[in-house]
Amino acid sequence: MSGGLPGAGFAVRAEGRGLPVAAVVPELLEALGREGRAVLAAPPGTGKTTLVPLELAAAGGGRVVVAEPRRMAARAAALRMAWLLGERVGGSVGYTVRGERRVSAATAVEVVTTGVLLQRLQRDPELAGVGTVVLDECHERHLDADTAMAFLLDVRATLRPELRLVAASATTDTAAWSALLGGAPVVEAAGVLHPVAVRWAPPPRPVRPPHGMSVDPALLAHVAAVVRTALAETEGDVLCFLPGTGEIARVAGMLGGLGADVLQLHGRAPAAVQDAALAPGGRRRVLLATSVAESSLTVPGVRAVVDSGLAREPRTDHARGLGALTTVRVSRAAARQRAGRAGREAPGTVFRCWSQAEHDRLARQPEPEIALADLTGFALQAACWGEPDATGLALLDPPPPGALAAARATLRTLDAVDAAGRATPRGHRLARLGLHPRLARALLDAAPEIGPARAAEITALLSEEVPAAYGPDLTAAWHTARRSADPYAPRWRAETRRLEAALRAEGAPPGGEPPAAAPGGAARTAPAARGASGPAAPGRTTEAGGRGLGDDAAAGLVVALAFPERLARRRPGGGYLMVSGTAADVGDALGGAEWVAVAVADRAAGRAAARVRLAAVADRATARDAARWALEAYEEVRWAQGDVVARRVERLGAVELESAPLRSPDPAAVRAALLDGLAAEGTALLRWSREAVELRQRMAFLHRVLGGPWPDVAEQALLERAPEWLGPELATARRRADLERTDAGRALPRLLPWASGEAARFAELAPERLEVPSGSRVRVDYTGEQPVLAVKLQEMFGLADTPRVAGVPVLVHLLSPAGRPAAVTADLASFWRTGYPAVRSELRGRYPRHPWPEDPATTPPTRRANPRRA
Repeated sequence: MSGGLPGAGFAVRAEGRGLPVAAVVPELLEALGREGRAVLAAPPGTGKTTLVPLELAAAGGGRVVVAEPRRMAARAAALRMAWLLGERVGGSVGYTVRGERRVSAATAVEVVTTGVLLQRLQRDPELAGVGTVVLDECHERHLDADTAMAFLLDVRATLRPELRLVAASATTDTAAWSALLGGAPVVEAAGVLHPVAVRWAPPPRPVRPPHGMSVDPALLAHVAAVVRTALAETEGDVLCFLPGTGEIARVAGMLGGLGADVLQLHGRAPAAVQDAALAPGGRRRVLLATSVAESSLTVPGVRAVVDSGLAREPRTDHARGLGALTTVRVSRAAARQRAGRAGREAPGTVFRCWSQAEHDRLARQPEPEIALADLTGFALQAACWGEPDATGLALLDPPPPGALAAARATLRTLDAVDAAGRATPRGHRLARLGLHPRLARALLDAAPEIGPARAAEITALLSEEVPAAYGPDLTAAWHTARRSADPYAPRWRAETRRLEAALRAEGAPPGGEPPAAAPGGAARTAPAARGASGPAAPGRTTEAGGRGLGDDAAAGLVVALAFPERLARRRPGGGYLMVSGTAADVGDALGGAEWVAVAVADRAAGRAAARVRLAAVADRATARDAARWALEAYEEVRWAQGDVVARRVERLGAVELESAPLRSPDPAAVRAALLDGLAAEGTALLRWSREAVELRQRMAFLHRVLGGPWPDVAEQALLERAPEWLGPELATARRRADLERTDAGRALPRLLPWASGEAARFAELAPERLEVPSGSRVRVDYTGEQPVLAVKLQEMFGLADTPRVAGVPVLVHLLSPAGRPAAVTADLASFWRTGYPAVRSELRGRYPRHPWPEDPATTPPTRRANPRRA
């Protein structure tokens, strides 16, 4: 090892020279000298983040850029390297994160976030003056890191073949990275990991699984109890992993009276707290941390780890336009990384707040962010790089086609890409702002309307999660941030200053740039001063350079420009409906405003409506302007609520703005609506007289017995052929009442086979009535499977053969003189021989005036009774 940087004059402290990774530094330098690229596998705490960059810089060849996935990790790495050199940050070692830069001409090692590296590559692909880029924590598979590596490989292949690349991983799963880097050599450093005992500590009672951002309070109470157990049963500091800042704050509130310092370690913690967590302490400490402490940071003094088993990952609902962090179970690989933090300096213990059986069911590895996240920013980066479909980028995992298509569609609405997906000049401007493309669009387009300062302030609020204590009203949160002295406010102010500087660098004129074109070509027009906004109310300021909008209207405008599909209108029956079609539960924070612009929302599984976490009051004019691409006016004729609805509609996506009745709707559209009504409600919508019902039964009988060409008149068949047999009625009907007056009996015969001439035989094959021996014409009942003829027994005397229709014997119901069933037969000859005697014996005494001959087969039929005797 060299012991110092060329020209710096500072030797590395002994603590650095003794780091485990020092043993493989010569092998790494040799691999880079030979191949120009390498994969470094070194467990956390071995010095891969702090010692290796110093050694690379000492070897010469230009500045070393170290890319970290998080701002806190970048800052901590720079501080640690500067400490190893006995310097202050900004000398030989500096860092650049969003909104903060501490470098100088003497800086040999610069630590940046992967987002900053992407911005730098877009501005200066050659990376002038840079000799080596170290992509740290590449095993975490953050989207920016994957994208940066793809760009760096492009640069090395086309512009800078001498640029050295190092993919640094805290795990030994390096084969994929080696292959991605063209078969790069893998250098492995052995870590000094002491034994870590595993204690399974599931909650005593079942807890609700996490959903969205929600975690069962019972689980958090259990985690706090396990922390107390760890303090009582182990030595040293306790590191507790929780999914987010809200859970960290709640668990911290449960840990009073511990006799130990409780520190909250996350990306939004003040710098002083971060420094205290990363430095050895005198008193015992409990460090409540997010996943940032898994591998990006080395926390000294830890002997016990309490793992809640939860983490936050991005999720995007492309169908509803909702994207947010969601709480998930950690993978086995992440749990292993967390447990290892207890064995860095001495034997330790990990308390896992789940059972071993649950552990075996966890995913082996976490999903790469490219498979889960909103890809709009990635798609814009790829388009600006000249790879609109990303197929030419060297990525470990390709972007999901559906997510990439949704991202490119969003970029089209922002006029950031053209129809072929290539970045437009406006797209390059949006990319240079260092924001999500939606927020960049909002900043650029809102600045001429409300002034650069207010546009920057509101956009800065949207660029990072707002503390829950600020509430769901964005305007109120804005005012709170302005006057607050909490840890969030300084970061918000720094980001505001950065965005104002970015606007000045873009040189946007006071009147703004040309409006953004929607996919259909409609241009965004600047909204007029909203009359609904009125003058600025107390606390609702206006700004020179704006158009006199109050703070409510200004906040609503920025959110609407950023998330136009989340503009929501109040429903008459309660709740809100977004332009995207998603229902939204806004709550009471915004006073029941007619329109709201939703900034943050999530929708838990099983819930019909999205829960709004942050929103601003908007108005109709703002909504029409911001979501002009979703505006459509059309004539609508459809079946709704049981009748034909004909109206002229103006709609913003799923939200109806206004409607008016149509005086003369298109007859074809009315006919289609009536057919939809029939399909929805069935043929019962028509008038079915007794004759019509019987006609349908006769037709059904012939179709069942003879098949074609006799039509099927079952319900589904009638609905499918409705245009054919209801054509004249549909041509004149205009509403439900017209259908209800339609006589189905007059329309059904149109289905009979007239073309073949068979229809003329209909009455013959399925007669309505049959003449019986007495001369009566008796109605045939076709309701059942077999036709039924119900007739008085005396009227059938003399008939030996059973009547038939379409070759099918009828089922004869022989009735008593009183019309009651006396016998049922389909074989009259047999009945006269065997069944009749019993009927005669039973009924002749009851009906003595009626004939009951012994031989009915030869007796003349009669409809009359015998005359009374004098």
